Amino acid sequence: MKHESLFSLKGQFLIAMPGLADPNFAYTVICMCEHTYQGGIGLVINRVYPSISAQDIFSELHIEYNPYSKPIPVHYGGPVHTNEIFVLHGPPFDWDACAMISPTLAMSNTRDILEAIADNKGPESFLIILGCSGWGQNQVEAEIKQNAWLSCPVSEDIIFDVNIEKKWDQAVKKMGINPLLLSGEAGHA
Repeated sequence: MKHESLFSLKGQFLIAMPGLADPNFAYTVICMCEHTYQGGIGLVINRVYPSISAQDIFSELHIEYNPYSKPIPVHYGGPVHTNEIFVLHGPPFDWDACAMISPTLAMSNTRDILEAIADNKGPESFLIILGCSGWGQNQVEAEIKQNAWLSCPVSEDIIFDVNIEKKWDQAVKKMGINPLLLSGEAGHA
């Protein structure tokens, strides 16, 4: 029997509250890729590695890179599996291992999508991400109850089109909240 969480955060953003002190997650926006009763996995979408490019990854994997392609940043996905490469992307969804997050968003982590991106034949919208964020059973739910995170449905526009420095603000605004009014202190009524 498959156990499902009473509610699923799959296809949701987790938006770090200003008071979240963990430097791995301060002011992050995380796209939740999977969430069940066993825990969850997500990818930070608003941090990049300043000294690593996709070209470095292609070279390391011996993937031929089209030199006419524009430079592709590599995003920091979180502190778990930091050597694992993920691609958060829009259509097409016909890659070897493509985990659907929503009808218009997926996560893949196989060589075929990286080869296609290196040859300018990959998805139009994508982020290359190293590492991920993970939670054990009931961990993310407890963090939400402690006011560490806000959540709202993912927005492909925020993931792919908003400048990296503005993603947190835009995700908060998507919820109808003025980011300047969020407090760093947790409170309960």
